[in-house]
Amino acid sequence: MTPLSPTSPSASPTPLLATSDITLHFGQVRALAGVSVGIAAGETVAIMGPSGSGKSTLLHCLSGVLVPDGGSVSFDGEDLTQLSDKARSQLRLRRFGFVFQDNQLIPELVARENVALPLLLTGTGRGKALKEADSMLERIGIAELRDRRPGDMSGGQAQRVAIARALVGRPSVVFADEPSGALDQATGHEVMQLLTTTVTMAGASLVLVTHDPNVARWCGRLIEIRDGLVHSDRVLAAQGGLQ
Repeated sequence: MTPLSPTSPSASPTPLLATSDITLHFGQVRALAGVSVGIAAGETVAIMGPSGSGKSTLLHCLSGVLVPDGGSVSFDGEDLTQLSDKARSQLRLRRFGFVFQDNQLIPELVARENVALPLLLTGTGRGKALKEADSMLERIGIAELRDRRPGDMSGGQAQRVAIARALVGRPSVVFADEPSGALDQATGHEVMQLLTTTVTMAGASLVLVTHDPNVARWCGRLIEIRDGLVHSDRVLAAQGGLQ
């Protein structure tokens, strides 16, 4: 894997991404009950909690996918709750990267086309987008997959391509929702190592949702969510992943 060019974390004490007392209900069900968190530029943060705790809902609010009922979500000094759906969508395309549990690659496209997709959606020409995609695949050590379709890849290979797609647009924040949840332990270890290493070397922040403490240990900080509230928020002494 060729090192990614690092970017300098913000020197400002103000968090790059933050929520302030956000609440959210799905009908009569309270998903978030007043959550305030701040995430610095270049920080790796795991959000952990049992099923139904609100951890994925918090990630969706942080990334602008959901708008909370109350409170605010700010990114780089801008209140996401005041943006239109279109503006939030453009923000996700240009400033955020996403890695999902099931990779969400497009089956009809080969790896390089899947990786190029975020660039194409922001108006980059096809030739340049594919060149950037090829470069990213090479830099994270999976250039041999460039012409394979997802159906011809293992789960671990597909997730590596998804990581390349998340990083190709040089995002400020990468959001990962159970990125190793569908993988066996050994492959999950390799994917988590690749994800945390490449995101850190790119100078981006990582916000990762998991129910597994072994996965959470790959990050430098752990926020535990229970019943829609922050139960604990602490720095992790050592990073190292699956045991």
